[in-house]
Amino acid sequence: MHGFPAALTSFVGRSEAVDEVAGLLGQHRLVTVTGPGGVGKTRLGCEVARQVAGRFADGVWLAELAAVGDPARVVAAVAAVLGIRELPSVAAADALAQALARRQLLLVLDNCEHVIDAAAELCGRLLLGADDVRVLATSREPLRISGEARYRLAPLTVPDLGDPAHPDGSEAVALFADRAGRVDASFALDGETTPVVARLVSRLDGMPLAIELAAARVEALGVAQLLDRIDDRFALLAAGDRLAAARQRSLAATVEWSYRLLDERERRVFRAVSVFAGPFTLDGAEAVAGADAGSAVLHLVDCSLLVPPRAGPDGRSRYVMLETLRAYGAGLLAEAGEDAAVASALAGYALRVAEDAMSELTAGRGELAAARRLDAEDATLRWALDWAVEHDAAVAPRLAVALAWWWQIRGRLVAQVPLLRAAVDRAAVGSDAWCSGHTWLGQASTDSADPAEALRHFTMVRDAIGDSGSLLLARCLNGRSATLLGMGRIAEAVADARRSLALAREGDQPVVEALALAVLSLIACVGDDPVGAVQLARQAERISAGLRGPVARTCGHILITVLVGVGDLAAAERTCAAGLTDARDVGDLWSLGNLLEKMVVLDLQSGRYADAAVHLREALQTALRTGVRRKVLEDLDCCGYLCAWTGRPAEAVTLWAAVVELGRDGFSAPSHPELPEGWFQRQGPLHEARQALGPAKTGAAEERGKAMSLATAAEYVFMLTAAGPNPPVEASGLDALSPRERELVTLVAQGYTDAQIAGQLYISVRTVGSHLDRIRDKTGCRRRADLTRLALSAGLV
Repeated sequence: MHGFPAALTSFVGRSEAVDEVAGLLGQHRLVTVTGPGGVGKTRLGCEVARQVAGRFADGVWLAELAAVGDPARVVAAVAAVLGIRELPSVAAADALAQALARRQLLLVLDNCEHVIDAAAELCGRLLLGADDVRVLATSREPLRISGEARYRLAPLTVPDLGDPAHPDGSEAVALFADRAGRVDASFALDGETTPVVARLVSRLDGMPLAIELAAARVEALGVAQLLDRIDDRFALLAAGDRLAAARQRSLAATVEWSYRLLDERERRVFRAVSVFAGPFTLDGAEAVAGADAGSAVLHLVDCSLLVPPRAGPDGRSRYVMLETLRAYGAGLLAEAGEDAAVASALAGYALRVAEDAMSELTAGRGELAAARRLDAEDATLRWALDWAVEHDAAVAPRLAVALAWWWQIRGRLVAQVPLLRAAVDRAAVGSDAWCSGHTWLGQASTDSADPAEALRHFTMVRDAIGDSGSLLLARCLNGRSATLLGMGRIAEAVADARRSLALAREGDQPVVEALALAVLSLIACVGDDPVGAVQLARQAERISAGLRGPVARTCGHILITVLVGVGDLAAAERTCAAGLTDARDVGDLWSLGNLLEKMVVLDLQSGRYADAAVHLREALQTALRTGVRRKVLEDLDCCGYLCAWTGRPAEAVTLWAAVVELGRDGFSAPSHPELPEGWFQRQGPLHEARQALGPAKTGAAEERGKAMSLATAAEYVFMLTAAGPNPPVEASGLDALSPRERELVTLVAQGYTDAQIAGQLYISVRTVGSHLDRIRDKTGCRRRADLTRLALSAGLV
């Protein structure tokens, strides 16, 4: 091997990449390894050369082109490496090819990007004139000549952040650990450092140079401070190997090397698209960088400054900029004074995408495609909304309202309340966006089991609109009517629902008309008018069936409520099964939670207790995922009936006590306040459970339920339904714990955070973490949920 530097550090990972490139060299005479600066192209080229060296009688030769500033000097530089002298000044590439015609060798041309045309010309001549010469080139963009095989080198694999404590197979973590151990002999991956390193290398995109520069800082900062400061990565990662090439001594220098090779138009587009926080389409790039941005985007892909496009959830091709490159581009964007204009353009683009999708979602036409489009644009939409809340009072409320339908079907409405409220606060009181926003805040309050707050939002909208007949008023009155019904204020609920129905019909708004009829059907059911209730619910179903989408599913689960209320279980099951299929097909988690819980009721009514347990687990998982507190409480309530009717009176009493205690802030028990007696009459089974237990055991069961947090009660349900109606309960591992460790398990099960536990026990948060690590080792319970179940099974809570 000629000209290759000695390997002073180990080569970590990428064995597959080495084999793949070596395989390509066996099939093609020119292979170009491309990728962004710092991804490890040079190191890979050297490893490939070592692996294949035995194939070439005249050896493998490295020609490093990074220091060649003049493209006209490329041939001379390569010739000098090969020991060929006195090339003629005319057609030097041809002369070099002739000189190599009788040799069998591998020529590695490293760092070709800044002299790409000259390198391409040389390789073309070698392919034609030197049959036994093969070339392995590394470059940030391909040579683009006939006969070239390309291999795009990806960053190192990063761990799954869903379980950062177990980064199995992560090349990026392995590289960091190796390099950090060289600068700090005491460094090791353990329960404390591994999750931090996993997040750190993910933030660094798995880029080897960035990881090595970060590892060099471990002794001075430690991994936790490294992660905390990584937002300022270009200042932080600026002290590399003193003997390395200038472009490799800092992260900024590496990126700048690529940026300088672009022309002015490409630089402008690079800066502009750095505003995207996630994958983006070519349309999106043109929206922020101008209609002529398309060709520049394609060149940025060639230059490894953008990841090649991949199909998103909606099937559209989208580009991605690595976070390191994006951070560099954002700095340049601000430095050029272009950040405000580009951000505004992105907000406008996001608003167009969201409003177009909203019209499809609400109309039911193309609902799945519209929802997937928003899924694909999620990061961009969130960034745009955050920016608009701070900088654009006109866009922020409109964008938030346009996204609300999507948030609801994806089960994210409750979680987005702070952002929705901030956006709505930017709107003028009484404006369309203000009214729509508060109507959605009312819906979110209903889901959060806070009817008083829901009524406040709906009433604000009603009062702001006044007597003017409008679609916004009709929608608001629907929500207000349902809220009043749940609070037992029937006369007011009737008045609002009827007014909403009249406005919807006057304005020819079938969506609102169907919802108003559905609410009126519930009111009729409560008013002991079963025939009228079913007629109204069926009428709502017929109207909404033509609309499809979330409105149809909402009317469907209200119809199920009415059918159960009047005792038509067969019709209710048919409607529920169809609704579940539809909700699953489009990913409507909000409707899925409602319908699953109704299926639980139907299972219980029919004595299918094992099925009820299965459906209850999924219903509760969905309710927790979506943050719909009202549904969580209703699912707890249903589990009380399941326990009562399967011979577990203590568990039933415990769950019902938890429901009553947790619902004191607004949720009215029994469940389903739209029916005054709930699905079932709790008084009977509760009385029987108390009789079976006796006063002492009843009191203990009730105290246990009252002490449960919402999360603890949910884990209790999961434990009770784990294997059907009568799962075995074990407390394995508890005997190995000390009294203090049992106390910590109890506090975890009661929903306390590490910081809260530290405050209660007067110890440090670090000490709490150490105790919990030992507890996990002793019990095998890795997650807090597992510790909660352990405490529940042992009766600690």
